[in-house]
Amino acid sequence: MAAIIQLKPITDVPSQRRASADPRDPAFFQNPYAFYDRLHAESPVFFWEQYGHWCFASFKDVSALLRDKRFGREILHVATREELGMPAPQPHTAAFDLTEQHSLLNLEPPAHTRLRTLVNRAFVSRHVEQLRPRIIRLANEMIDSFEGEECVDLIKAFAAPIPAIIIAEMIGLPAESAPQLLAWSNRMVAMYMFGVSRATELDANQAAQDFMDFLAATIAERRKQPREDLLSHMLTSDRGGDRLSDAEVMSTAILLLNAGHEATVHTTGNGVKAILESGIDPVTLFSTPEQTEATVEECLRFDAPLHLFTRYALSDLDYAGISLRKGDVVGLMLGAANRDPLRFADANRFDPFRGDGANVSFGAGIHFCIGAPLARIELQVAFSELFRRLPKLRLAEASRYNDVYHFHGLEKLMVRWD
Repeated sequence: MAAIIQLKPITDVPSQRRASADPRDPAFFQNPYAFYDRLHAESPVFFWEQYGHWCFASFKDVSALLRDKRFGREILHVATREELGMPAPQPHTAAFDLTEQHSLLNLEPPAHTRLRTLVNRAFVSRHVEQLRPRIIRLANEMIDSFEGEECVDLIKAFAAPIPAIIIAEMIGLPAESAPQLLAWSNRMVAMYMFGVSRATELDANQAAQDFMDFLAATIAERRKQPREDLLSHMLTSDRGGDRLSDAEVMSTAILLLNAGHEATVHTTGNGVKAILESGIDPVTLFSTPEQTEATVEECLRFDAPLHLFTRYALSDLDYAGISLRKGDVVGLMLGAANRDPLRFADANRFDPFRGDGANVSFGAGIHFCIGAPLARIELQVAFSELFRRLPKLRLAEASRYNDVYHFHGLEKLMVRWD
């Protein structure tokens, strides 16, 4: 989730291929789909003026670029800062930068392959499926805690706690630490806002430092007394004599904690909103395991939790008639790709019964979300248990999205069920 930096100015872009949309404009981030509709109709390959780099909005291009090994999530393994004109690291974000130094999301092979191999076992489908009973119990505990209320913010009371507690327990942290982990994570995620302020950078950096201090103490304990948890697994995994360093374990744990709840929280809120606004009887959406899975996939497609993912060109190359230089950033618009009318029939309609429900919300290629199997189970359980327990659920007021365009999620979701 590295911040977007345009390394070299690009000026020779035809006007008809330029597009303008301010990511901090409420009119945009409350409804980016109007912008996407225009892109699909006019130019799905375009230069986004505010970001200063080329972007791709079609399903075909986004899917292809996610798998194209000529592009990567890091660039300094093939070029120097001086060569690229990249600014020097800022001292006031040193702690935040340290959390990203060994992040799976920002590494390329062979470092990525090594780290993912040592972590992947905990997230394979057969393993996370064993967590389903725990997730069901937790979902019902959350509903029990607010069922007697007249109205509740479903994000705060239901969507956010479940994935935060589950990933904390998987890693080996106590469930009661989840609220603090969420607070640190939310402050760090603010770094991905467009035009982030210095005050936000300082706050995110302090959150990162506090997060690392907390984990360092826990890692020291696990070194002395390993347990049956992911943290101990990462510390003791041995691949031909190769083990993860404390810094690598810390970066991976923070990534899993942050990414391990972010997409699930947003998809839960966005999905409940879409279901309630669709007018479809929720009973029909969760009548079978197969239909429950299809409904979750449509929620991921229709209102994706992540809308913009970036890559670096790893060498000078041409793509889609565009000449790119080594180090140029390209934006892959996941939310727009999921609404591509060339790929999906009636793309702007929420249809959990569609037969063309593939999506790119979890990415693709070597950076396909490692936590996708867990997220899908959490979403299947959250939706099905919520509407089973509260079949008369309805919106209590209009909802608004957060001012963090990349991460497309609701500020709150006020609901009633009487």
